[in-house]
Amino acid sequence: MRITIVKPGLLSTVQDLGRYHYLPQAVPISGAMDTLSARIANKAVGNPDDAAVIEFTQAGAEFTADTDLLIAYAGGGAILSANDQKLPAGRPCFIPAGTLVKLINDEAGIRTYIAVAAGWDVPEVLGSRSTFLTAGFGGLQGRPLKAGDVLSGCKTLSVINNRILNRLKGDKIQYANWSIERRAFFEATDKIIRVIPGHELGWFTGSSIAGFLSTPYAIAQRSNRMGYHLEGEAIHRTKNNELLSTAVMPGTIQVTGNGSMILLMADCQTTGGYPRIAQVAAVDLPLCAQLKPGDIIYFNAISRHDAEMLYIEREHDLQQLTIAIQSKFY
Repeated sequence: MRITIVKPGLLSTVQDLGRYHYLPQAVPISGAMDTLSARIANKAVGNPDDAAVIEFTQAGAEFTADTDLLIAYAGGGAILSANDQKLPAGRPCFIPAGTLVKLINDEAGIRTYIAVAAGWDVPEVLGSRSTFLTAGFGGLQGRPLKAGDVLSGCKTLSVINNRILNRLKGDKIQYANWSIERRAFFEATDKIIRVIPGHELGWFTGSSIAGFLSTPYAIAQRSNRMGYHLEGEAIHRTKNNELLSTAVMPGTIQVTGNGSMILLMADCQTTGGYPRIAQVAAVDLPLCAQLKPGDIIYFNAISRHDAEMLYIEREHDLQQLTIAIQSKFY
């Protein structure tokens, strides 16, 4: 299966679930910003969760199907359209060769993930196919996709890949009558981000902590895959302590010297010297990944135990989803 990029859009890269084994060597995790959407897209076509996907930022991208395709997409920021027909998210879709697929605007988020049967075939670098733009490695030559790029799927399809493909294959666009609903994995609101108190929480004044947990913050324009600058009430310290560089990870919220905050994301560094006021619960990082400049969020503190239970519950639901798909096609 093969596509040619006609328009790359704002920022399009190949990603998977990231590289975790080189953190001691200061290599960032990278990977999909919204790992939940990447996993949903992969599950819908029968792939393992860590198969490579394409991460599109907002809309405006286009690609042609050079061969017949079995794809699925999930996330926010764009809806796939082909032959003036909108394709539903979270479902396996058969696209005949020669079809032009467009990503049209969707205000629900900012990032969309497209999986192909067996995953996109790019070389593994340090155990991952993820693009790390800052260092220029991984993905397709370590860079964003551009017009004229050709991407192929891996050649060896799994039993489930083949059975989904055979069920849908024909001379026109077809998609399954079932879907994976991303919204089912979240609470009613996507603007309240649950956090765990950080190691240096006691460094800040009580009024600043109260403000952090009660006042709105906006995503600043100068935000990217490394981190989001947050605009809102400043955070004040009780005293001007110095912190040696210490471990940080996606979801860490740091407080800079002037009292502003940075929410670290997928391409963040592995250590940092700013105090950590909080850590976003793992289950809410996919919500953060879909935030765009100007979006307003609130923070809500939960215990480490509650964050772990939420994570275990999410993983159980995803495992059950995999079992359901497998049982449907075995």
